[in-house]
Amino acid sequence: MSQPLQVTDKPSQVGMSATALEMVEGILNSEIDMGNITAASLTVARNNTLVVSRGFGKMSPDPKSPDVSADSIFLLASITKPVTACAMMMLVQQGIISLDDPAAMYLPELKGYEREKIRVKDLLSHTSGLPDMLPQNQELRQANAPLSAFVQGAMTTPLLYTPGMDFRYQSKGILLAAEIVERVSGKPLRDYEWEEIFEPLGMKNSALGMGTFNIQDTVWCGTSMEEPEKDKSFGPNSPYWRDMGHPWGGMHSTGQDLAILLQTLLNGGAYDGQRVFSPATVEAMTANQNLHLQKPWGLGWALARSLVWNYFGGLVSPPTFGHTGATGTVAWADPARQLICVILTNKMVANGHLLRRVSNAVSASIVD
Repeated sequence: MSQPLQVTDKPSQVGMSATALEMVEGILNSEIDMGNITAASLTVARNNTLVVSRGFGKMSPDPKSPDVSADSIFLLASITKPVTACAMMMLVQQGIISLDDPAAMYLPELKGYEREKIRVKDLLSHTSGLPDMLPQNQELRQANAPLSAFVQGAMTTPLLYTPGMDFRYQSKGILLAAEIVERVSGKPLRDYEWEEIFEPLGMKNSALGMGTFNIQDTVWCGTSMEEPEKDKSFGPNSPYWRDMGHPWGGMHSTGQDLAILLQTLLNGGAYDGQRVFSPATVEAMTANQNLHLQKPWGLGWALARSLVWNYFGGLVSPPTFGHTGATGTVAWADPARQLICVILTNKMVANGHLLRRVSNAVSASIVD
């Protein structure tokens, strides 16, 4: 079994330039100075060794708030999706679920209008035909509806295309994958992920929903404390949204914890004496499942050549996998270079422009 992440203050020991990494940090500091973001965390590791792990800015736009640290907790948004897929793959590797099973085998309400054609695999590779958001998404959030109401809506919402015949990024497919995990395991997804993934890997600052954390101890989403009235009840900083545990975007974590998860996958599924995934499971999750569509995606994970939500920059190697979140986050691992990069901020800047720039600079910091 592999060792835990080591730490060095000399990037040259793992073939990285300290000067280049200082420039990376300068990019984030500059964005904070300009007010484009008010909080950030950067975690970089190579060859199982942390070379950067630090915070930038303040926990909230209030200048009196505490400084962000390497351990500060961010709302990840859609980085949640591949973690939900990891939970599903635990059941796959145990021989309990098959990726080629009809989703309706576990969700009998999913029927009519070609819904029986949706495979479990389609839910994870964005080929189910389900929409990203329900037509009634806004109304459900305004009513502080429970997650079960979103599940019910996903079971009956019209499909956008015949399952397996096209690609369209879809949060509701991930939602139904989570529903399958809960029904088969008999546990809430937040508990299942803690018991099967986070706790064994030592990801102590991770939770689907709020876990044991308080909102005031997490990073504020956005660059202003002034919120529209509606956001106070269902926006990204509301107790409702933060703790609903929506499996497409409701996970909280830190850069260091995400680096542990990515290192586990680079290790073939093991970390610090704990094997969580089999090598075959990792290979399947990070392989292109949509070759027939020429629209690359893994099982939950975006790939270097994916068309959306992979703000890894243009310098990563082809096997790179990871995911982006709409709150201004990205986490990726480059197997060819044994490089991990996690960038967490509190606002998406220019459709991923900042995340791509920082990712490029991290990739370019390798000199050996």
